[in-house]
Amino acid sequence: MRGVNLSVSIRGVSWRFQSVKEVLAKANPPKSGDDLAGVSARDPVERVAARAVLAGLTLGELRRSPVIPYEEDELTRVVEDNLDESAFSAIRELTVGQFREWLLSERSTGPLIRAISPGLTPEMVAGVCKLMSNLDLMVAGAKCQVVVRANNTLGLPGRMSSRLQPNHPTDDVLGILYTTREGLSYGCGDAVLGVNPATDTPESTAEILRALHDLRLRNQIPTQHCVLSHVTVQMKALDLACPMDLMFQSFAGSEKGNRAFGISVALMDEAYDKMRRLTTNQGPNFMYFETGQGNALSSEAHHGADQVTMEARCYGFARRYKPFLVNTVVGFIGPEYLENGPQITRAGLEDHFMGKLMGLPMGCDACFTYHASMSQDELESLKVLLCAAGCSYLMSLPVGDDIMLNYQSTSFHDIPSVRRLLSRRPTPEFDAWLNHVGIMKGDNPGERFGDPSVIR
Repeated sequence: MRGVNLSVSIRGVSWRFQSVKEVLAKANPPKSGDDLAGVSARDPVERVAARAVLAGLTLGELRRSPVIPYEEDELTRVVEDNLDESAFSAIRELTVGQFREWLLSERSTGPLIRAISPGLTPEMVAGVCKLMSNLDLMVAGAKCQVVVRANNTLGLPGRMSSRLQPNHPTDDVLGILYTTREGLSYGCGDAVLGVNPATDTPESTAEILRALHDLRLRNQIPTQHCVLSHVTVQMKALDLACPMDLMFQSFAGSEKGNRAFGISVALMDEAYDKMRRLTTNQGPNFMYFETGQGNALSSEAHHGADQVTMEARCYGFARRYKPFLVNTVVGFIGPEYLENGPQITRAGLEDHFMGKLMGLPMGCDACFTYHASMSQDELESLKVLLCAAGCSYLMSLPVGDDIMLNYQSTSFHDIPSVRRLLSRRPTPEFDAWLNHVGIMKGDNPGERFGDPSVIR
């Protein structure tokens, strides 16, 4: 790119990169997906060289260098056309290295980070992420507080929520409700009661939503419900006059990747407008999105960019809709993209930091598929790291084993354990409900803890 220095000399050896996209890719920590795509650094020395070049680029230069050109991609256009120029002007002259130092310094408070967040592009956020250690990502991520509201209030300091995931392999409504009651009895579910459906139809979506809605109202539970069917199916379910607190969709980081998901900016705008008129939650936030490193590469829609940068672009798209929930399903896509425990751990911390820095209420499904090289101990460590980093919410399901999606995640028992370990509480409204029905007594389990019969 003209006017941008993409070369560096290390111990007398000169390195020159052909584009900002190449610098971003080769500065990335090792990822099996980047190796698969052929964009990763050849060795640690080239990675250091790319990071040295990246550290010297300004945030303004990164804005002018999106990994997919403006003319070729509607997500690039969404980010560029909606960037807050006042916020951008405050940070445009900072180099990526200086931006990292500022984020980690005492000068960068939560309110200041929120003020500059609307002026950040995904490439800026991905760039600074690549210069950070895991601890850096946790320290900076913990500063980025994002508070949103639906039927309760998510993201307040000292709080960690959970999505109760009562999946059933045949969408049996009674089975879903039994699992929901069990999860609630352990203090889970304040982020959302969210079901991955086995049958992606408007009728089954509406049936599950009505059952969860009735359960929520009957027990006066201050939370939200959602069925994670395709957005077009949910729109048709709304036409059946079913209750819907949150509307869900998975995102990719490029227009081509989103076409593989069957969505576009125009479709999501239509869905958002429909949900704004028909949602049953108190708002103002009512959308729910999931992402995950490697999803663009899996559909050959990464345009030669690395996984971290493509993931950051998902967040640039998501913030258009002011969501109540966003989470990265960090280890679900498979070892082709994140091979082992260290890579999955790194990706979870990266995604949480990037989402929060872009102003999103970021959670994480700390998980792995059974053919990935990750142990249960490594997964439990990741949950603790994410909570310490200020993650808004984690998943929760029976013994951490999803019988419908067949992967390992966070159990009902993990949520209260991590909360007690790190002195976290659920959302204030849900916390009060747990104490009212005897599931909790302050920070401690109450007399009805683990008793599903307390939920009618």
